[in-house]
Amino acid sequence: MPVITLDSETDFDGWRKAARALVLNEVKPSDVTWSVRSEWFEPSTTDQPLEAASGTFSVSAKFVELAQAAILHRDPERFAILYRLLWRLRGHHDLLGIADDADVSLISAMAKAVHRDAHRMRALVRFREIGREQKSHYLAWFEPEHHIVELVAPFFARRFADMPWSILTSDVCAHWDGHAVAITAGIASAEAPTEDRLEEIWRRITASIFNPARLKVACCDNPRPRSEPLRRVPNRKFS
Repeated sequence: MPVITLDSETDFDGWRKAARALVLNEVKPSDVTWSVRSEWFEPSTTDQPLEAASGTFSVSAKFVELAQAAILHRDPERFAILYRLLWRLRGHHDLLGIADDADVSLISAMAKAVHRDAHRMRALVRFREIGREQKSHYLAWFEPEHHIVELVAPFFARRFADMPWSILTSDVCAHWDGHAVAITAGIASAEAPTEDRLEEIWRRITASIFNPARLKVACCDNPRPRSEPLRRVPNRKFS
């Protein structure tokens, strides 16, 4: 039974690559176990390597959009449900049009919940200035319902492009220095900073969260969040 271990909770590319190989190897959804690597930023591997398979298949742009959003949901079964839906789409190309189908309904609800949470983050995050003048930094704490921080960070990079900021969450933290968004490990919920303790906690964790070994940098020159519509095409190769 293949065990697929993804790099992170938001590893869409890893899921897509594994799902394509699984489908081409005719691996049924019930025979796959999905998990997420516990150590941040270790290379992605499958616990049981899949045999190389040739060929390709197409899925609708709508499925790709749904999958990109739903994979950010906090439901631990989302990877398996998405693969089951992908498996079924091969033989039923119009499946996404059946609103009362259990899998379609569930994935659609997950995608909507993610988009609602992303909107909530854009509306509710409020920055507080830490330090003064040349050493000032803007800090905010947010508790997302789903894994949306990397999705929404480019919005704040565009809106507050002229000020250095950090958004701290229990999942991951996003930081903007005026050039790129950096993602670091989250802060335990037990250490969630109150308004009064924000500066104290920031000073204490600054050195550790910018450890280069734990840093993931995403260029934000005109970034396009994953929630923005993809270019519409009838079908696209799933590769």
